[in-house]
Amino acid sequence: MKEKKENGAALLPILVFLILYLGNGIYFEYISPTEGQMGFYVVSVVLAFSVALVTAFLQNPSRSFEEKIHSCAGGIGDDNITIMLFIFILAGAFSGIAGEAGGAASTANLLLSILPQQMAVPGLFLIACLISMAMGTSVGTITVLVPIATAVAQNGGLPLHFCVGTVVGGAMFGDNLSFISDTTIAATKTQGVEMKDKFRANIRIALPAALLTLAVLVAASLRSQPAGIGPFEYNIVQAAPYFIVLAMSVIGINVFVVLLTGIFLFLAAGLVTGSLQYAGALSSMGGGIAGMFETMIVTILVASIASLMRENGGFAAVLSFIRKHADGRRGGMFGIAFLTAFMDIATANNTVAIVIAAPIAKEISEEYGIDGARTASLLDTCSCILQGIIPYGAQLLIAANLAGVTSVSLIPYLLYPFFLAVFVVIMILKGGAPNEQKTRV
Repeated sequence: MKEKKENGAALLPILVFLILYLGNGIYFEYISPTEGQMGFYVVSVVLAFSVALVTAFLQNPSRSFEEKIHSCAGGIGDDNITIMLFIFILAGAFSGIAGEAGGAASTANLLLSILPQQMAVPGLFLIACLISMAMGTSVGTITVLVPIATAVAQNGGLPLHFCVGTVVGGAMFGDNLSFISDTTIAATKTQGVEMKDKFRANIRIALPAALLTLAVLVAASLRSQPAGIGPFEYNIVQAAPYFIVLAMSVIGINVFVVLLTGIFLFLAAGLVTGSLQYAGALSSMGGGIAGMFETMIVTILVASIASLMRENGGFAAVLSFIRKHADGRRGGMFGIAFLTAFMDIATANNTVAIVIAAPIAKEISEEYGIDGARTASLLDTCSCILQGIIPYGAQLLIAANLAGVTSVSLIPYLLYPFFLAVFVVIMILKGGAPNEQKTRV
């Protein structure tokens, strides 16, 4: 395939997006904040990308409008983009009915009830890891567990920030590894790899970071007094579907089958226990799907913008820059990591960051012979690291609001994301010799 002529100006749509979204977000969050309004949600990410798409269309006047539409259609019609959109629909329905059925709260309470009281904080971390892996959402996990973590801190005389930060870290661990998380779906489908292969690459980074976090939490807990917490009410029938879904995901069953099975199980559990009515079940699934609409629209817009930028030479410009500064395969992986991290800082949304960075990351991986599963792992992991740290991201903002503290004050207690960043760097340094020969496409 003939390589496009590099053209840095083709990246202008990204700059327009960053100015419109990040610029307004900083202004409304820190310069002119409104009480009760999160600054980074004043300007819709869909609006910002729509303006960026118009900018992309205005570039390269030598191509006709019809040719540009054809480029956009090619990007949107990619098999992996189509699969990703369908999975988003099912994931939304699953998340909606699982939450309405009370499964997350029952699962958390069940696990807390069987843990020694002195291990309450390490227990919160493990529970957050498991629930976010089963739910596929860090925000949903935080929403369920932070009130529990707050109660644990108050009743047990434990540091509130420590308990809440522990939950956020566990939520990011599970979100990063979950087979039904939108970040996993976006990372794997854009790179054309199987979820189980990405999981294997991912677990080698995430598990050591999680074990180190757990060791620190256990050491801190052994030095404190047992927390006087509980009792916890739970329903084993409501909790069981999460464990089944988690087991099905880990053994590698097709994600469509996993999600459909999960929806059916939570519907049955809710109806049997009385936590769901038929009308409520339908409404919750519809609400969950509606909650995915923005992500789906952003995916379509970004696929269109990426196609136009590629045609206009923007991707070639990025690859040219990396060739000049990257030292072999290792440098390519650092390039993917920094690109993804920067996009998450700019968008405050790990899924959106992956969707933006993925097309360029795929070309970098092909250029430098980086395995697709490792590229998907870097996309997912690096976006989750930053999303779990930035004080204006939804995760920390929601956790802080529920706990009645500031999001910035939680940052020193976010052990897992910082440990994960260290292991990512170690993985990259071990992943390729500095002078390894590039694989040219």
